[in-house]
Amino acid sequence: MLDNIQSNEILDRLPAHLKQYIKPQNYEDYTPINQAVWRYVMRKNVDYLSKVAHDSYLQGLKQTGISIDSIPNMYGMNRILKEIGWAAVAVDGFIPPAAFMEFQAYNVLVIASDIRQLDHIEYTPAPDIIHEGAGHAPIIANPEYAEYLRRFGEIGCKAISSSHDYEIYEAIRELSILKEAEDTPKEKIEEVEKKVDELQNAEVKPSEMAQIRNLHWWTVEYGLIGSLENPKIYGAGLLSSIGESKSCLTDAVKKLPYTIEAAKQEFDITKPQPQLFVTPDFAHLSLVLEEFANKMALRKGGLEGVQKLIDSKTIGTIELSTGIQISGNFENVRDHEGKPIYLQTKGKTALSYREKELVGHGVTTHTEGFGSPIGKLKGINLAIEDMSPRDLRAYAIYEGENVTLEFEGGVKVEGEIITGTRNLQGKIILISFKNCTVNYNEEVLFKPEWGRYDMAVGKEIISAFAGPADHNSFDLITHTPSTTTIKSKKTPEREELESLYESVRNIRNGENTKFSLQAAFDIAKKHHPKDWLLSVEIYELAMEDDPKLATEVKSYLEELKKSRPEVAHLIKDGIELTESNLAAT
Repeated sequence: MLDNIQSNEILDRLPAHLKQYIKPQNYEDYTPINQAVWRYVMRKNVDYLSKVAHDSYLQGLKQTGISIDSIPNMYGMNRILKEIGWAAVAVDGFIPPAAFMEFQAYNVLVIASDIRQLDHIEYTPAPDIIHEGAGHAPIIANPEYAEYLRRFGEIGCKAISSSHDYEIYEAIRELSILKEAEDTPKEKIEEVEKKVDELQNAEVKPSEMAQIRNLHWWTVEYGLIGSLENPKIYGAGLLSSIGESKSCLTDAVKKLPYTIEAAKQEFDITKPQPQLFVTPDFAHLSLVLEEFANKMALRKGGLEGVQKLIDSKTIGTIELSTGIQISGNFENVRDHEGKPIYLQTKGKTALSYREKELVGHGVTTHTEGFGSPIGKLKGINLAIEDMSPRDLRAYAIYEGENVTLEFEGGVKVEGEIITGTRNLQGKIILISFKNCTVNYNEEVLFKPEWGRYDMAVGKEIISAFAGPADHNSFDLITHTPSTTTIKSKKTPEREELESLYESVRNIRNGENTKFSLQAAFDIAKKHHPKDWLLSVEIYELAMEDDPKLATEVKSYLEELKKSRPEVAHLIKDGIELTESNLAAT
């Protein structure tokens, strides 16, 4: 996928399973109307946000090279972002939350390269380049915030999801695409909205991913910073929404102190938010993140961690106290007195140490699953991992010996030891047997005819997290989205309007054009009576050197405000912005 994308050293570090989401930006696909939408939003944002956004925003615009006049080119952004240790890639709309966060862990900003329609200029539920490029990119120029974002990605991509999470992701992706697309039947949108509502209101225990996704939403996307009485904006969703960036600071939106309780607050991506959370500073964001991480299976492990992986029905990893990591689809766990005593995966499984697959213990070896006891031996206070060579000899845990190892909880392993594998600290992490039988009470868990039995060594599970320990162990190049973004239709009317926008853009840039401003305005007024943004752009240019045309265009825009009340405030803002900028020069 990166063959036709200009890469750099940050992007080169990305693993293949993330590169599968990257697509070319195809800058030439942006139309003159797209460019005008970008320019209008950016002019309004910079004018308004200079008063209400965190100081990092305007500084970041300069640092990251985000232009007010033109949609950013990914190549140019990457050259500048590289200076602050980041990079950017283009993707198609929403990607799975775990992948989105893992990109962040690699210091890569994910940018949905499509741009909202003119009809959705104030807000779109679909991620677009205004949201990502003008919202996320400027704030990451702040080093403290950038580290929070990276750390969030590092922890977030380990959060364990549920099958319910994936259903919600697919439904929200579909709804955002349908709402942004032209001419989607109202009934279809209502049908998918109903599906999203049902999924979001289902009585389901929220997974780790669902909760950390909430924290991401209320900080990275919709965060406020400062005091409850006078907060500033730093969340990308607010920075990129010319409608909600104003309404969010009114008393109509409740302001709450940002705490770990935000993890329980769900959100609706298709509607303005009724409440927002205010962090006193960026450092506080990291404190809450670490507080949440301390509650995750990533740090707690144990029986609950394995159970979360079983419920997720996807590849996950558990790490034992010796450091050995078992990655696969966890199927079963037996427990005794609240502690796991035997765990079982099904299908392809890999064993790793420090995120690197153990030689000879990949999915081609463990094709049918993997099972192992956990804990101490019955009647022996010393765990196998803590035994010295002398202790191991005394208990006959030695190559060539036939042994019976009975664990607390009732699991019994009988067989001849072939060999053992040690970690860098000298602790045994794996013991291999032949002619081995494993029993749990009356249940046979492993038979000699099944071949070699590899037993992971560890007295407890210290960590459980989503995904494999070593991403190279599994084929993860499997992402096929169920929906793709819908492009605008090309009609003769649309193509004529595009040519008018292009002509006005060329005039602004001092280039030759087949239309004069007057001609472009006359055609727009006669053949495109619903369009308003082109006339706002013409008014801006006419104010500089054609007062007569400017008067004519403003009069037309005032009439348009009456006939199209739904965009009257946008027209009003465009006129005022032009006049205030001219007065300031």
